[in-house]
Amino acid sequence: MSPAKQFRYVFRVMMLVLPALVFGAQDFSRTDFPDTFVFGSGSSAYQVEGAAFEDGRTPTIWDTFAHAGEYGGATADVTCDAYHKYKEDVKLMADTGLEGYRFSISWSRLIPNGRGPVNPKGLQYYNYLIDDLLSHGIEPHITLCHSDLPQALEDEYGGWMSRKIIDDFTAYADVCFKEFGDRVLQWTTLNEANVFALGGYDNGFSPPNHCSPPFGFRPCSKGNSSTEPYIAAHNLLLAHSAVVRLYRRKYKTTQHGFVGLNLFAFWSLPYTNKTTDIIAAQRANDFYLGWFASPLIFGDYPDVMKRNAGSRLPKFTRQESAQVKGAVDFIALNHYMTVHVTDSSSSLETDIRDFSADAAFQFILAGGATTPPGMYPVTEPGLQGVLEYFKQAYGNPPMYIHENGQMTPRTAILNDTTRVDYLQVYIGNLLDAVRNGSNVKGYFTWSFLDCFELLDAYGSAFGLYYVDLDDKNLQRYPKLSAHWYANFLKGSKHSAILEIEDKVLHSSQSHSSS
Repeated sequence: MSPAKQFRYVFRVMMLVLPALVFGAQDFSRTDFPDTFVFGSGSSAYQVEGAAFEDGRTPTIWDTFAHAGEYGGATADVTCDAYHKYKEDVKLMADTGLEGYRFSISWSRLIPNGRGPVNPKGLQYYNYLIDDLLSHGIEPHITLCHSDLPQALEDEYGGWMSRKIIDDFTAYADVCFKEFGDRVLQWTTLNEANVFALGGYDNGFSPPNHCSPPFGFRPCSKGNSSTEPYIAAHNLLLAHSAVVRLYRRKYKTTQHGFVGLNLFAFWSLPYTNKTTDIIAAQRANDFYLGWFASPLIFGDYPDVMKRNAGSRLPKFTRQESAQVKGAVDFIALNHYMTVHVTDSSSSLETDIRDFSADAAFQFILAGGATTPPGMYPVTEPGLQGVLEYFKQAYGNPPMYIHENGQMTPRTAILNDTTRVDYLQVYIGNLLDAVRNGSNVKGYFTWSFLDCFELLDAYGSAFGLYYVDLDDKNLQRYPKLSAHWYANFLKGSKHSAILEIEDKVLHSSQSHSSS
């Protein structure tokens, strides 16, 4: 039997066994959350669409980064081919019971030059996708830019390093609101704005790959790690606030939607009970979360950032402060794990500093002997902690969890019990936050499909569905986690645990299309 046929056989056996599963009790279900709460899953354009050179799409900074060999030759030129297979994927979403689907629009697919004429093929694709989601009762939650700035704008004026980006980003958002806003209520301007600024302009581990010695995960051809992250972040905030003002002025009264910003969020705990570590944990929250949340809520950067970064941190003019303050309808978080924080104030004594040296702390990853290598621990779930922090520090703004999920090696093993364990623990932790009064409106697993990942391309996986990259049809296969999530969404207080012999559960990741 060929590997591909063996894999399909394993899948059929799983489908036969599923009805006879033995379930263990858990003490919560979908019905314990408010009816208005949205449960879904997510993706982003570059990571799942493929069709990188089709129908008028032009390169983005992420295409350039991948094609420069940053992933050892791997790219997302094809990846899951969601551009052509969106109907199949939406059907799977409906079968899973998703209430919402979070995805991003490829700016360079919709407006190939970054500004100017709209691409009819790109417009058609997103219209079809939105309509198909709605026809299946699934809410579209759209992110405008998920790390994939059009390369044309990067080449023309340096992208997010220039204030010219503000006008172009606002014009792009205007097109999206005009074309899709009659059917879309939930908009996010930028994904992980804090990590995008750091990865792209300080350590260089993500596009557009800027950094400078002695900083950086790898050599970069350009950049200044001491100043560029702060400049890029300032422009991100100004562009975001310009888009929010546009929506409120031009579309809010007729479309009644909401515009928010997405941040990456660890839950930071002091490593010891020493005062220095307790202060360092607060400093971690100020630098990672307050960097964007404080201007949006209070109109300025946290005091500790202004002290430690000094003149390298841009200052808001009075007018800029007024336009940024309050320019957010919700804050969305991508949260995966808890970290412990220890003080490293000695870094403030160095002459040349980057963001990390200014922040003056070190992360110590929470974990333990029970956490498998390459996976996130479930012993200290941090959703309730970080949501409570936003409640206390920022007045309990409306919140979404846009990404949360377990990382595993990318294999064809469908019995992902570690992902089921993770989701069970974190959704339970989320329910605790809801019951404690956190103003959280929705939760999205990352990710719906195994896709191209920012850090290691196809080395790791987060999906509820496995995608067979060696199959010319890129067949999707539901993992145990997909069945568990579907069961949860149906309101059952059960947790599925598959017990199938290893020889049935395991198959090679590399199999032919025969």
